[in-house]
Amino acid sequence: MRYPGLDDLIRRSLEEDIGYGDITTMSVVPAEQNSEGLFIAKAEGVIAGLEVAGTVFARLDPEAVFTKLIEEGDLVTTGTVIARIRGKSRALLTGERTALNFLQRLSGIATQTHQLTGMIKDYSAQLLDTRKTTPGLRVLEKYAVTVGGGRNHRFGLYDGVMIKDNHIIAAGGIKQAVAMARGKVPHTLKIEVEVENLDQLQEALEAGTDIIMLDNMAPAVMREAVAVVAGRALLEASGGIKAANLIEIAQTGVDFISMGALTHSASSLDISFDLQQI
Repeated sequence: MRYPGLDDLIRRSLEEDIGYGDITTMSVVPAEQNSEGLFIAKAEGVIAGLEVAGTVFARLDPEAVFTKLIEEGDLVTTGTVIARIRGKSRALLTGERTALNFLQRLSGIATQTHQLTGMIKDYSAQLLDTRKTTPGLRVLEKYAVTVGGGRNHRFGLYDGVMIKDNHIIAAGGIKQAVAMARGKVPHTLKIEVEVENLDQLQEALEAGTDIIMLDNMAPAVMREAVAVVAGRALLEASGGIKAANLIEIAQTGVDFISMGALTHSASSLDISFDLQQI
């Protein structure tokens, strides 16, 4: 997985950890020593971020060889050797934590997304992420969602029109907000409006909204909204969605379910890094 900001992100992450130098490694490890490190899964999960981890070591030792032993997105069991890195021992020890932080975090998101998408695989609703991501890591975290089988919502404020409650207040109403957006954004962009009740839903429909977000609605109200819309707009359920109510919400017939928990509440997957001299 590559994107233009990755190298800078890795550079800053390493600088944050290394500072003026890895004093422990510099003190006890000979400069010319070579080692092999193995990444080993300590729990079952979906692996994401292998290329990111490899890029960490490449920055510290351009001659290091990173070898994937599984494919990105594979579901692994405890004890699976995920990848191997060979290079200067100092580089491997210095980059270990940064590489693991990326790999564990992204694999944790992919694993949780895989579990949740599996819960609703028999329904038409598609699971989406949100902008509730770690600052600076959004592209990577949203990438991990796709590895786990989910889909991305908008990436930022720049790639989609999302008219929320405060926009509606500022514009003077849903119809006014939609009309102003229609007159200013490219015709290729869909317009989404957040509604909190069925009256707002009707107003959004009359305004010609493309996507309507049902914000914190009870499943019974969502089902009524699906019947009212009858395919005239796409419907997205959002707010307060957890594993415990995910299936019930998918059963309402909405098109999308967005969950901030995919990224903001995912636990990192337990992965170890074992080193040996070569």
